[in-house]
Amino acid sequence: MQSLFIVLGAAVLYLAAYHTYGRWLARRIFKLDRATVVPSVELNDNVDYVPTAKSVVFGHHFTSIAGTGPIVGPALAIMWGWVPALLWIVLGSIFMGAMHDLSTLVVSLRNRGMTVGEIAGRLLNPRVRVLFLVLLLFALWVVLAIFGWVIASVFVQFPMAILPVFLQIPIAVWIGLTVHRRGGRLLLPSVLALVLMFATVWLGAGCPGLAWSGGALGEAIQGLNARLAAWPIWVWVGVLLAYCYVASVMPVWVLLQPRDYINSLQLIASLVLLVAGLCVAALVGFPAGGGSQPLQLVAPAWNFHPLNAPPIFPFLFVTVACGAISGFHCLVSSGTSSKQLKCETDAQFVGYGSMLLEGFLAVLVIVSVGAGLGLGWPQAHPDLLGGELWREVYGDWSGVTGGKAIAAFVVGSGNLLQAIGLPASLSTAIMGVLVASFAGTTLDTATRLQRYVVQELAATVAGQVSPGAMAAEGYDTEFERGTVRRGFSWNPLYWLTTTHGATFFAVATAFVLAIFPAPGRAWAWDSVGTGGLILWPLFGATNQLLAGLALLVVSFWLLRRGLPTFFASIPMVIMLVMPAWALALDVGRWLATGSWILVAVSCLLFLVTVWMAIEGLMLWKKARGVLEAPIPDESIAKAVHLPQ
Repeated sequence: MQSLFIVLGAAVLYLAAYHTYGRWLARRIFKLDRATVVPSVELNDNVDYVPTAKSVVFGHHFTSIAGTGPIVGPALAIMWGWVPALLWIVLGSIFMGAMHDLSTLVVSLRNRGMTVGEIAGRLLNPRVRVLFLVLLLFALWVVLAIFGWVIASVFVQFPMAILPVFLQIPIAVWIGLTVHRRGGRLLLPSVLALVLMFATVWLGAGCPGLAWSGGALGEAIQGLNARLAAWPIWVWVGVLLAYCYVASVMPVWVLLQPRDYINSLQLIASLVLLVAGLCVAALVGFPAGGGSQPLQLVAPAWNFHPLNAPPIFPFLFVTVACGAISGFHCLVSSGTSSKQLKCETDAQFVGYGSMLLEGFLAVLVIVSVGAGLGLGWPQAHPDLLGGELWREVYGDWSGVTGGKAIAAFVVGSGNLLQAIGLPASLSTAIMGVLVASFAGTTLDTATRLQRYVVQELAATVAGQVSPGAMAAEGYDTEFERGTVRRGFSWNPLYWLTTTHGATFFAVATAFVLAIFPAPGRAWAWDSVGTGGLILWPLFGATNQLLAGLALLVVSFWLLRRGLPTFFASIPMVIMLVMPAWALALDVGRWLATGSWILVAVSCLLFLVTVWMAIEGLMLWKKARGVLEAPIPDESIAKAVHLPQ
């Protein structure tokens, strides 16, 4: 019953927060106005700027920000105890994460859909803009390389997820064509898409319960799954990045929006099934051996010193990112979602609401690995149950990092689904598809975001490229670059300001990083493709530093308008201090082990962050009540109509 009370209590707190703190931010601070002309309407190009129903934007935003972050982070952080992990998730998501997402979304809406890096140049100075973009370039580079590996690893561990993930693509394209071009309504296509997607999960699981084929169809599917799962990791990474290239250069309504939307339907439905399973397991018990096994929290409430784990302070605030607050979210808010909202008042639902739902997912992860895992893991630990099983899996921090944390969630949540009568194979398939789909939607959104960052940086140093040329390629910038130049050019910087050039650069550099073997592993077919793990130890601190710097930008936007800043500036300080502290401790450990690449990159990131923070401190008093210069209208208005 304790697990059920935790989930229900979190749900009540999140609903209350949305209608109190979220409403205060939306109405009193940002004064969202339905009559305000938003970027998707003002700059509508039917490619990146597309006015879209808030339910579709919510689906895109939620699936893009979630990824595997709210799964892996809580599944690791529970080693310090479910109480500190739960407190950080609930309080962090309400007062920091959801506020961060909403505020960066609104600030981008008020700046014609510019990314947070570009806005930093307007609110602070051009130096900060370049520094911010460099930080974004690095963070997204690592995301693209590591998420390709994560999805490939899920495919290898849970091959029943492969077919459903790829069969989602034609379903998404059908939804996009139906709703956008034919003016179709969402209800019927949504219901049909949801049915089809769960049918693909059943198909990928080997058609459990199907008797008429004598099991031949199921055996054929399982054989196909096994062959696909045997592909080398680097092949899967290449396939996934190739898909991301295609998805990122297409208009958002063709694939990105509809896939994220139907994924959100499937994922939310899976969460509903998970809650139902939790209720049955808590109230009735888990069916086992002809009887029932009680659901109990087998994870410790507190454990400040797990074996080989870093100290809880500050690493709790770095380990749990997406479930509490994550800097990556500001890229989605200002990079894609702000270009799709058709009404300013939708920002609370999309920005604040999506983060609360992600926090709720993180709470379910805590319960799944803290209680559901104790119901059994017959494939890996057939003779263990309860606390004994939990201690076997979570006895050593170094043994849980990476794919094992994801596997623990899939198994634990799959156990809860079995409590409502679903077959074990189907339960595992549903949760495996949930993890892979979250990672996939984040991967293709991150590719589009990296394209924007590459275009912005290239335009900064390519003197011949103008705001008009940038906007014609899907992004508009306030910085004057000279005369508009279209057509062929040998200038590589000019090439990087184009949609295809920047996207190719994004996926190619990610593949180059991914193709290396992970640290400590020799070159071999089974190790090639894991190169994202080389820099992955840096991502947690980098991501959280990015959240602090995004809140610095928000604080300056509020400061220049004479609005209260405390609700953004206090979390800003926390999210600059904690990750910097964690990074400093990591550097000391890496120095001792001779990890010179991590040390060098850490020092560079630390210097960039300190530089930006100093720039902010120097400008703080001067900026109070002084509005930034208005965005030039003429170049942007002309730009949207330039030929590609």
